[in-house]
Amino acid sequence: MHVISERLKEKKLKLTPQRLAIYKFLYNTTTHPTAEGVYKELSETHPSMSLATVYKTLDSLKKVNLVQELNVGESSFRYDARCDFHIHLICRSCNEVYDLPALPSFEALKEEVSHIENFNVEYEQVFFYGSCSECSAKIAEGQI
Repeated sequence: MHVISERLKEKKLKLTPQRLAIYKFLYNTTTHPTAEGVYKELSETHPSMSLATVYKTLDSLKKVNLVQELNVGESSFRYDARCDFHIHLICRSCNEVYDLPALPSFEALKEEVSHIENFNVEYEQVFFYGSCSECSAKIAEGQI
């Protein structure tokens, strides 16, 4: 919890119970939940927290680069507290989002893009769409 508090303080965010709970949840998960998923997960332990509070908090965390917002082609965004550059793998069957470490070739690509017309790359997001191993097996068996 100490790391969570320190990160919020570094970004000059007020340490509210809701903000701490939301950031802690995102920091400790790899599921890339939607705002509704965060709300549902925390509603039992924080019954007074509204969905609007979750949305406002996610927006605040996004603005100070403590979370990234992912548009993976669904009707709502997903959120990830891991803000270092990494690749996201998205299963088109079950909609799960998986993290993959950045590959050295992507760092080289980023450098090359930066030199094109002196373009200043501020951030990047890389998504690969396909089927996870579980869904691939179901597809092979004709279950999907």
